[in-house]
Amino acid sequence: MSTTHGLGVMSEILGRDATQSGPTALRILVGRQLRQLREGSGITREAAAYLIRGSHSKISRMEAGRTGFKLRDVADLLTLYGVNDEAERQAVLALAEQANAPAWWRDHRDVIPDWFEPYLGLERDAALIRTYEVQYVPGLLQTEDYARAVIVEGHKGDTPERIERRVAVRMRRQHILNQPNPRKLWVVLDEAALHRRVGGDAIMRAQLEHLAQMADLPHITVQVLPFTSAAAVGGVGPVTILRFAQKELPDVVYVEHLTNALYLTKSADVMPYQKLMDELGISAPQGPASRAILRQLIDTL
Repeated sequence: MSTTHGLGVMSEILGRDATQSGPTALRILVGRQLRQLREGSGITREAAAYLIRGSHSKISRMEAGRTGFKLRDVADLLTLYGVNDEAERQAVLALAEQANAPAWWRDHRDVIPDWFEPYLGLERDAALIRTYEVQYVPGLLQTEDYARAVIVEGHKGDTPERIERRVAVRMRRQHILNQPNPRKLWVVLDEAALHRRVGGDAIMRAQLEHLAQMADLPHITVQVLPFTSAAAVGGVGPVTILRFAQKELPDVVYVEHLTNALYLTKSADVMPYQKLMDELGISAPQGPASRAILRQLIDTL
């Protein structure tokens, strides 16, 4: 991508997507643009870092969208990369400033693992969230009582105050589904997750009722993969694929482990998970059939 074309893209994004993009997506966009400008100018990370009195790793973090931006640093880098047109500079600087907006979870960082914080930003900014869950109802569709029961089980020894702070974070995440322009959510849920009693029959029944209600919303798809399905998942645990409105951003695959998580963006890494989700979406019953499974389970409680 040439410098001129790249800045044209940034100007287009500023006019088209900025009002709908969150800070995380904007940081990635600005970072990718800074990298393209640097590479197009033939400048090394070391030289760029020296200019802004930083390190090679700082430039790497900026270009990966993993940190906020000092506007002075961005302005100096644009000058180094030969971007002198004032309108073009302001397009990049405006996005960088928006990308520095504080995260809603900043007051709950004591109960959010460092490795999960990037996901919160990606989830908030994604246009489509596709997820496959095998053990629990996904966090975005959990009732407060169900979420509390799951969190208590997973954080034994936590104080009641910390438990409630964790619950508050999970409930706050769900706001992306209730906005005027809500995110699209597509869930494939293994039937085993619906049989696991979490918090007792009353809580479980309320959770299944809530799940059925959410599945009726036009921007939410819930498919239940029944025990009778012949789909071979191959031992893959929970997985989420996040897609963004900006075509400049790649899909992100999020795979969570016990004490860390993987964030995959390279096409070769993402494609197998996309194929898996497509196959699960074909194998799991559509609409009414999946809702019928939910109703049958509700009637047993």
